[in-house]
Amino acid sequence: MAIAKAERLMNLALCLLGTRRPLSKRELRDSIEAYVEAFGPGKGSGGNDDSFNRMFERDKDDLRELGLVIETVESLDGEVGYLARRDSNRLPPITLDAEEAAALGLAAKVWQQARLAGAASGALQKLRAAGLPEDVDPYGSHGALEPRIPVHEAAFEPLMLACRDRRPVVFDYRKATAAHPEQRHVEPWALECWRGHWYLAGWDRDRGAERVFRLSRITGKVRSRGGRYTAEVPDVVTVRETVASWAGEITDRSARIRLRSDAGYPLRAKATSVRELGDGWDELEIPYGHGLDAWLVEFGPDVVVLEPAELRADVVDRLRAVAKG
Repeated sequence: MAIAKAERLMNLALCLLGTRRPLSKRELRDSIEAYVEAFGPGKGSGGNDDSFNRMFERDKDDLRELGLVIETVESLDGEVGYLARRDSNRLPPITLDAEEAAALGLAAKVWQQARLAGAASGALQKLRAAGLPEDVDPYGSHGALEPRIPVHEAAFEPLMLACRDRRPVVFDYRKATAAHPEQRHVEPWALECWRGHWYLAGWDRDRGAERVFRLSRITGKVRSRGGRYTAEVPDVVTVRETVASWAGEITDRSARIRLRSDAGYPLRAKATSVRELGDGWDELEIPYGHGLDAWLVEFGPDVVVLEPAELRADVVDRLRAVAKG
């Protein structure tokens, strides 16, 4: 079935690229063997005409999604025709120097552990066929470090496609402070990898505000929903700043905590000041950003929040949620 569809799409593309004048649906139906075998030549029964029209529209949309520019032209007598002009579908020559090729190779290596590995490799093969210099190895080593972006969450691929296609989604999400997941209706904006974890930034329809979701806390399947976005999508910089803020990287205030002297070394590395209190405790001042409460909970009884009061309350709420299971 996949081979038959690919052959049908290729024949349709060749017809549209090879014609010098717009071809009507009837002419394309008579010219492409797959259409003739499925529906017969010329105008058949009403059912066949409807089935052909649906298949033709799907094929046309598939070719456009693949990048073919198909023009729709209406003649003087009102008949609609289609063609794909060669000058509109011809790419300029691709020229890459060694540094540009190295950057592409580096990007491909980043996705070797993700579902995008095949697409990245295929893109580089197309560049090689388009004239990438033979003496340039885009996969060659260009440094002592090789980047990796691990993608283990099943939600990554459907959310990546939803971000690309601007499709609203629905998924079940379990907050760190909640014992059970709840359904969220989201207009996805962008995915960001931060500290080895993937985050989705988007518009939460239920709450009427932008939110950031950690993919590892999404349970079950991500389901697509129809309809348009209801909120304006911000630019890339704004989305990245939102993710950074929610991941705790952007801070504008400080928190004061007590920490056991022999514990919490990651917290000590972030501290702006450390003061010995005696009796096996130290007092630390650390940057206070979103997500700090979840981080402090990981240290259990080795940490006591002194201030601010809102952070202390958040930590207590999280501990109570953990105790309830």
